Amino acid sequence: MRALPILLAALAFVAGCGGGGSDEAASGDTNATTTTTTTTECADVEAPGAQTPKPGTAPSEPLDASKTYTLTFDTSCGSFTVTLDQETAPKTAASLVALAKDGYFDDTIFHRVVPGFVIQGGDPTQSGSGGPGYTTVDVPPSDAKYTKGVVAMAKSAAEAAGTSGSQFFVVTGDDAGLPPDYAIVGKVTDGMDTVERIDALGIPGGDGPPTKPVVVSSVTAGES
Repeated sequence: MRALPILLAALAFVAGCGGGGSDEAASGDTNATTTTTTTTECADVEAPGAQTPKPGTAPSEPLDASKTYTLTFDTSCGSFTVTLDQETAPKTAASLVALAKDGYFDDTIFHRVVPGFVIQGGDPTQSGSGGPGYTTVDVPPSDAKYTKGVVAMAKSAAEAAGTSGSQFFVVTGDDAGLPPDYAIVGKVTDGMDTVERIDALGIPGGDGPPTKPVVVSSVTAGES
C-alpha cells in the first residue's frame, strides 16, 4: 500500500522543483552515517524572509580533482555533512562549492519535506521556485540509484536530465525509486541523524513544508 504514495510523491517532485532545483546521490562505496551531532531535537525558530539573490554565473573552472570537497549544513535541527562526487557531477559540485562560499544558502529553509522520501532546500526565495540565475548539466548514469543519504539536484519536468540550479534534495527513504534524471552530487557522510530529524517534521502522507521551520544558518565548504 506504500507504493502508490511514493509514486505520487515522485511525480510531484519532478513537476514541482522548477527554478533550478536540486537532485541527489553519490556513487561509490561511501555509506551514510548517523553520528556526531549532539542536538537531539529541532530548535523552535522563525522562518527567514524571502531573499532575492543577485543572478550569478556558473564557475568556469572545475574543482581540484585531487581533493575531496564537503559541504557542512548547520541547521536548526543540527548539522550534517555531504561529501561531493566530482566524478559523477563535476560541474554541479563546483557550482555548489562556489554558492556556499558566497553565502548563497545562508538563512534558507527546507521548504519541502516528504517523510520517508526526500527533504528539499536550497532556495533563498523560500518559494521552491528560485535558483541562482544559471544552470549546469551533469547527466547521471543510467543505473543511478537514489537511496538513503544520497544528495541530488531538483529540476523542473521541462528541463533536461542532469540540469541543476541551487535546489537540492536528500533522500530519506531506503530507495526513492526515481528515474536517472537528477544530477547526483554527493552523499551524506556525517549527521544522518540530523536529516532524519528534519524528515520527522514532515506531515505523514504529505508533501510540503515541515510542521515547523527548519532553517539553514550556513553552509561551509571544506576540502582535504
